[in-house]
Amino acid sequence: MPGTGVGSAAHHHRRETPMAERGDESLVHTLKKVAAVLKQEEIPFALGGSFAVYAHGGHSSDHDVDFLIREVDVERSLEALVAAGFTAERPPEDWLVKVFDDGRMVDLIHRPIETPVTEETFADTVVRPVDAIHMPVLSASQLMVHKLLSFSQHYCDFARGLPLARSLREQIDWERVRKETQHSPYAEAFLVLLDRLEVVPHSGTGEGEGTP
Repeated sequence: MPGTGVGSAAHHHRRETPMAERGDESLVHTLKKVAAVLKQEEIPFALGGSFAVYAHGGHSSDHDVDFLIREVDVERSLEALVAAGFTAERPPEDWLVKVFDDGRMVDLIHRPIETPVTEETFADTVVRPVDAIHMPVLSASQLMVHKLLSFSQHYCDFARGLPLARSLREQIDWERVRKETQHSPYAEAFLVLLDRLEVVPHSGTGEGEGTP
């Protein structure tokens, strides 16, 4: 699945994040197993979450394994992964399913931030090496949008978003982020915080992916 080159302007400045900073090596092994199964079954997917941040050379406060898939591919994905030795779980939340590899959890998300995964989602990816395996990874801008729109009155831990914003700020199209999160007061507050911390200006032209 080809990437679109999003973030290519910062490609030469991207640094590989050391394995020690990417959490448990066993999680990386599990991630690679899931990606291999989905590739073999020709199921479209994109890597999201903290390991997508690491793939872009950034830093994250979390150590979670998230894959984005289309809802139409959920059953086929579960069948293939169970056949490969994973165990499956259907949580009460209706926007994802989970699989486990010796207790290590992987989220298969088909509706992040209340938006279905579509071909447009996969178009907004970049092919990156993840521990020597190349796979489509959500763009830095989309990762930032997802993080900001996850903030709500029930969950609003800005400390979880700061490492992503700081480490990938040159790869993020901040004008796009502002536009796609403008309906969220929590996202707006986070962007004001980034301005006060001099991470990025609260308004004006960004220097990320969308800059010619």
